[in-house]
Amino acid sequence: MDPLSEVLSLLKPSSTISSGFNAAGEWSIQFGDQHRQIKCYVIVTGGCWLAVDGVDEAVRLEQGDCFVLPRGLPFRLASDLSLSPVPAPTLFPPARAGGLVTLNGGGSFSLVGARFAVGGNSTDMLLEMLPPIVHLSRETERDALRWSIERIMQELSSHQPGGHLMAQYLSHMMLLQALRIHLSNGHQQKGWFYALADRNLSGAIRAMHANPAKNWTLAELGETAGMSRSVFAERFKATVGETPIDYLSRWRMLLACSRFENGDDPVSVVAPALGYQSESAFSKAFKRVVGCSPRQYRGRAILPSETPARLRARSSHAVSVSR
Repeated sequence: MDPLSEVLSLLKPSSTISSGFNAAGEWSIQFGDQHRQIKCYVIVTGGCWLAVDGVDEAVRLEQGDCFVLPRGLPFRLASDLSLSPVPAPTLFPPARAGGLVTLNGGGSFSLVGARFAVGGNSTDMLLEMLPPIVHLSRETERDALRWSIERIMQELSSHQPGGHLMAQYLSHMMLLQALRIHLSNGHQQKGWFYALADRNLSGAIRAMHANPAKNWTLAELGETAGMSRSVFAERFKATVGETPIDYLSRWRMLLACSRFENGDDPVSVVAPALGYQSESAFSKAFKRVVGCSPRQYRGRAILPSETPARLRARSSHAVSVSR
């Protein structure tokens, strides 16, 4: 399995909901933290502005455009960004499949789409690996994603046998499709996701994912990437934001989180399977990356002080592999 497929598989999309929004006049709506929900929408008529927290520039959306918010960050939709925003909960009732919200009588602007939750205690670290916005405006790009969204809405509204499960699979496919198109457009940005578009760096990332238990050295990874040790190390850190060995350590911990959530393997089994020669070395690395001990994680007992924001901060400072 390739690295992007592995990351999306660990996210485990579920609880798909389709909905729509129809507005007229001047409006501005602020949506808070999406609580681990990925949103995918198509602009049916009109246009609006999209501003996402932490992203410097707002995006202009026009009829036919598709956009995906993979990280679930707070965002604002508005006909005019200079307007004071209204909190979304004051306009939108609790989400339900096929729901439609109309503002000011509707008729000038509308969008439809789907949102789905992603699960797991390591979700915050996984979502950080994805871009904050995916904006698809070319006709061929829009058509590919629009088909997925329309099919999801059809599955959820027709109540056919197996419709809910079909919608989940379509949601996963839609996200992967959008990310693949976004990556192929050659965006020169920083982060793990964009390293996948670098032929040299992606080769090293694939090697680490294919054999996470291997005692990788910078020289070996550089050779896999077709680069010298020093050039590879510098380019990887500049692009991904952390050293190759730090990334390997973090990826190992994400795999460990998945095993703890979905199985009963003890630390004595997981540690050597991920390249650690002792349980203590593994447990120490796990706590530094994830923010709690393996025992606490397995019991879903994340410490109260370890909020998602702190977990994300910890994940960006993963330590070198201890042995």
